Amino acid sequence: MAGGPEKIAYPRRILDYMEGFLVSKTLFTACELGVFDLLASSQRPLSLEEVAQGIGASRDGTERLLAACTGLDLLNTHTLAGQVLYSNTEQSSVYLTRSSPVSLTQSIHYSSRTIYLCWHYLTDAVREGRNQYEKAFGVKSQDLFEALYRSEEEMVKFMQLMNSIWNICGRDVVTAFNLSPFTTIYDLGGCSGALAKQCVLAYPECSVTIFDLPKVVKTSREHFVSNDNQRINFHEGDFFKDPLPEADLYILARILHDWTDERSVELLTKAYKACRPGGGVLVIEALLCEDGSGPLTAQLYSLNMLVQTEGKERTGAEYTTLLTASGFQNIQVQKTGKIYDAVLGRK
Repeated sequence: MAGGPEKIAYPRRILDYMEGFLVSKTLFTACELGVFDLLASSQRPLSLEEVAQGIGASRDGTERLLAACTGLDLLNTHTLAGQVLYSNTEQSSVYLTRSSPVSLTQSIHYSSRTIYLCWHYLTDAVREGRNQYEKAFGVKSQDLFEALYRSEEEMVKFMQLMNSIWNICGRDVVTAFNLSPFTTIYDLGGCSGALAKQCVLAYPECSVTIFDLPKVVKTSREHFVSNDNQRINFHEGDFFKDPLPEADLYILARILHDWTDERSVELLTKAYKACRPGGGVLVIEALLCEDGSGPLTAQLYSLNMLVQTEGKERTGAEYTTLLTASGFQNIQVQKTGKIYDAVLGRK
């Protein structure tokens, strides 16, 4: 190499990327062992010995885990009478404890136990151009959601993942446009109902019906949506196989990125035909920049779609093309500045 390796900058970023999985697994393990929950419930900083005993782990292993969490700014340390004590940082208290209303712990568990296992086969996914559920879990994936919902436990974990996402990101996307003219809303693939809850909070005059598979509806009723939510209803069905009821607005949140362009147009066309005149469809996804240059989160999500689904992340222009092909007009794209963005098409 011209100039010799001593002339090349130290590869800090490459080394950080190489070791990125160590960061993820440290976070996953601390959550799974309940480190942040223990510290939150203690009401005071705890010593190494108290944490090790509380999570049922070895002293040596716990010491190393707490040191790494401190280095990642997930824990604070305090020294009292020569003894090091540990407490949660503000963000850990808010997002990494099960008791928090905006907890990400369920999302983290799903990432650790499902997504992480699929990504072990990323090389195969890139070579083959298809998802890796069969290799990761021994489940054939001709029917995508039969693979995703391969057991009741796995279905609940996925629903908890979606619930935690929309508890944090939901309000930003449902207020990206003024949806107050749409009083009858169907959330297609509405899952846990977290986005429906954000809709009825933001728009007091609307009602939202969660349209999803019968077993998802059953679980949502039992675990996520109480009978007190009078403006949230349910409709059992498969949005590809069953008729869509008439509505003012259809929401497709993190749905189209699961599917090919052809299947996306198929679903959007069904929504267009069922939609009332003057109504519309709201597509919520992590949008790529028009030249594909970023954001990095959306680029990585698109790889995740390759590993887990039939779809991909798209640009605003690509979603506009799909909506136009399905009949929708006056399409608007609104970036939120957060992970998820919104695209609104009108009939």
